[in-house]
Amino acid sequence: MTVRTASETAGEGTAERRPPNRALPAMLGPAYLWLAVTIFLPLSAMLYFSLLTETPFGERVAAFTVQHYLDFFQKDFYQTLMLRSFRLGAEVTLYCLLLGFPCAYVLAKTIKGRWREALFLLIILPFWSNALVRVFSWTMVLRGNGVLETAVNWVFPDFGSLGLMFTYPAIIIGLVHSYLPYMILTTYISLQAIDDSLIEAARSLGAGRLTTLRRVVIPLALPGMAAGSILIFVPVVGSFMEPRILGGRQGTFIGTVIEDQFTAVFNWPLGAALSFIMLGFVLLIFALSAPVLRRAGS
Repeated sequence: MTVRTASETAGEGTAERRPPNRALPAMLGPAYLWLAVTIFLPLSAMLYFSLLTETPFGERVAAFTVQHYLDFFQKDFYQTLMLRSFRLGAEVTLYCLLLGFPCAYVLAKTIKGRWREALFLLIILPFWSNALVRVFSWTMVLRGNGVLETAVNWVFPDFGSLGLMFTYPAIIIGLVHSYLPYMILTTYISLQAIDDSLIEAARSLGAGRLTTLRRVVIPLALPGMAAGSILIFVPVVGSFMEPRILGGRQGTFIGTVIEDQFTAVFNWPLGAALSFIMLGFVLLIFALSAPVLRRAGS
């Protein structure tokens, strides 16, 4: 039988009667206010525009309608572009994962000291330049008689034209270059948290390098890989700058169509409706993959 002192009993009673922390709402208030201003208010405005017949500017008189949402399901053109955009997002995410995981593993478990800092600098260096500048830089590399084609023909004379510019692979290259650092950094964080003794224990028990990688390293790195995949997939689905500049006629996706509705056609209601439909499909995919993501993060 455990004997409890009076001080312990009094301490428990004080903990039970402890008033709520009144400073917590004051601390969280600015953050929630910022989210409301930067996220919910713009989304509310976009939802309002998506339900109008036309852009209510000037002398135009707009009425409420859901026809723009119905147009997406009635016209195969929009559905094809949506599927094409999700395919682009999946491919770019996959390539970033295949390239980013080895880089993150080398940074976390192989390279130490100043060399790691130098490589980190090279990884985040693209973020220091404007995204438009990065995309136009790729046009200098991929175009005919560009840097890449000249180098290939110098190594292999009479190789001919690569024909990469204004193609689907050119879009993939530009997007992978733009979003690869997200995968490297998030995966690096997960790999850095893995205790080296776990890897050494697996090897001491007879597991080879591939077995250790498959049974120990990758399962523990899944949270970072999942976070990087989300950070890449969502913006790539709605991307329009890289497809338009690097893809030419091959760069028509749902993101470029939405951008045209706002900047060229001036049909804001249709652009807003397509944006919400794309957002709905993204949320649906995340809802369906939630069990896998939850298992990866556990």
